[in-house]
Amino acid sequence: MSTTSPHQTTPDIQVPDLRGRLAVVTGANSGLGFGLTGRLARAGAEVILAVRNEAKGAEAVARIREQLPEAAVSIRHLDLASLASVAGLGEELNREGRPIDILLNNAGLMMPPVRDETEDGFELQFGTNHLGHFALTAQLLPLLQAAGTSRVVSLSSLAARAGKLDFADLQGLRYRRTRAYGLSKLATLMFARELNRRSVTGGWGVRSVAAHPGATVTNLQITGPTHRGASARVFLAANEASHRIGWMWQQIDQGILPALYAATSPAAAGGGYYGPGGFGELTGAPAPAKLPPRSLNEADARRLWSTSEELTGVTFPA
Repeated sequence: MSTTSPHQTTPDIQVPDLRGRLAVVTGANSGLGFGLTGRLARAGAEVILAVRNEAKGAEAVARIREQLPEAAVSIRHLDLASLASVAGLGEELNREGRPIDILLNNAGLMMPPVRDETEDGFELQFGTNHLGHFALTAQLLPLLQAAGTSRVVSLSSLAARAGKLDFADLQGLRYRRTRAYGLSKLATLMFARELNRRSVTGGWGVRSVAAHPGATVTNLQITGPTHRGASARVFLAANEASHRIGWMWQQIDQGILPALYAATSPAAAGGGYYGPGGFGELTGAPAPAKLPPRSLNEADARRLWSTSEELTGVTFPA
């Protein structure tokens, strides 16, 4: 899955020619989303940056065009913590009618210290990381089907290993930030696999794949703990100190590779899960990732799906 050259010290993958393809990337103005957008655009894809902060989105577009003047990139507003915003983007893109070849469900929030809620009253991590992307995928399904052989890639996390679907408390009323984050990322992984199962059964023509970035240095480790101005000095200091351990962390250009592989490689399996192939899946070239045992519970996956439809008010084909 990786390629190297005598002058290359980090793993990489070959991305096929994506000219004529349209990709939508959530959270594309920074971190993994920005890195993925740049690689897709470099391969010739037209990329829509679906972002909450349009000013930062415009800055991201400018930075991409500095490196790649011919890049076909544009921004659209999307706040995953608002089902109205998700529906608005879905309606806008469906009106335009352009088939979507790649949907990268990348945006996320990690471990705010105090429980917060989305606009619709969901626990913020579950509502943003899982429910927002669940609803967006449903809204864009007609365009994904129209592409014929589309991909949906959902970004999970190593934290999914510790995640547990507590159906009695999906909204984290007994809030612990690590517990809520693990739940949201387990839900993301189970959604990706169940989406692929339903696509195969229903003949939707959508290949759904999950990926995780291992231990990649991004602003995700800062924005969550400092959500709404919270002080997280001890947490951030420990986090920064760990970043100095070279074998334990990787930079964004490496961290994007599992998701990039999932989104573009002909060999990426529907229902598959990819992460870094090094020690503990922390760093390294993309490889099949270990599935947490709880993610294999098909009854829970079906229950999560139906619960998500009820909570969001969106439905997929029967």
